[in-house]
Amino acid sequence: MRRVVQFSTGNVGRHALRAIIGRPDLELVGVHAASPAKIGRDAAELCEWNRPTGILATDDIDALLALRPDCVVYTALAETRPVEAIEQLSTILAAGIDVVGSSLVWMVAPRHAEDWVRDPLEKACAAGGASLYINGIDPGYSGDTLVHTALGLVTRAETIAVQEIFDYGNYDDAEFTGASMGFGVAEGAELPPLFLPGVVESMWGGQVRGLAAALGITLDEVRQRTERWFTPERIDCTMMTVLPGQMAAVRFATEGVLNGKPVITLEHVNRLTSAAAPEWDYPPDGHIGVHRVVVEGDPRVEINTHVSHPRFDPTDAGCISTAARVVNAIDWVCDAPAGIVSIEDIPQPAIVKGLLW
Repeated sequence: MRRVVQFSTGNVGRHALRAIIGRPDLELVGVHAASPAKIGRDAAELCEWNRPTGILATDDIDALLALRPDCVVYTALAETRPVEAIEQLSTILAAGIDVVGSSLVWMVAPRHAEDWVRDPLEKACAAGGASLYINGIDPGYSGDTLVHTALGLVTRAETIAVQEIFDYGNYDDAEFTGASMGFGVAEGAELPPLFLPGVVESMWGGQVRGLAAALGITLDEVRQRTERWFTPERIDCTMMTVLPGQMAAVRFATEGVLNGKPVITLEHVNRLTSAAAPEWDYPPDGHIGVHRVVVEGDPRVEINTHVSHPRFDPTDAGCISTAARVVNAIDWVCDAPAGIVSIEDIPQPAIVKGLLW
């Protein structure tokens, strides 16, 4: 039985919390919440669990560390506050507590992460003799597990495209996803964070470089491209209301270039409702979203992944899968040697342990 603290209860965290409470091989011992409205509430309330747990949310990190959990599941928003997130993670790791997490996406491909994010975390792991593992669905699964599966079916690859194509209209996250991508921003306004020079390449470039290394090739360069679509008509959806002239769709990619052409592409196509950017790619068969890998080679391979749920929207199902990518690895990470863990380190059969009961 692993003693676990859940750190955050947002779009991913509340699903991680439900998973931890429900699993017989994990024991929830603490919950961190940043919002004053959540502090003091039972964990069950924060994730719609059907009975009280007796575990109350707190913002006191020292009190949570004093519980001596085996692992902290860190799903707090980090991409808009990376320095603070690194400090929080370093505090936990230096205290000798293992961490699995879905945020701080620069660390999804840790061997190719930039020094500013990797170095302090490596030092914290060494100081506490703890392990850190970061993954998710994208960045994460689609750019590592899924693409490795597709490449295992070819004798030669010419180009590799990894895509998330998703309608974010029902995703209730205007504060982060909406603001960072620029949904609802008028053309000519200040660029949203995602479109600043180097941001896309910084966040997804590690997976491109990691895949190139796995393939045994040296890229000429890793670059980004971005494009926005502004609606001529009003669009109403859960995310927000988008007025004419405001951005309602975005596509962006990190490309690994070899001999003058992109050979590895990690691309997002995200829109608010199907009315946005009608000329861009849609998921197949009327689905709300898809995580897709296409390998042009010998033979051509295309693998489409769809997630769904009988009660939640597909965007929520994606958050459940993001939580699964780290919760399922808790047992293995707790047994791993101290240091930063990459997806390539974990035997895939190890992450299915405890899923069926």
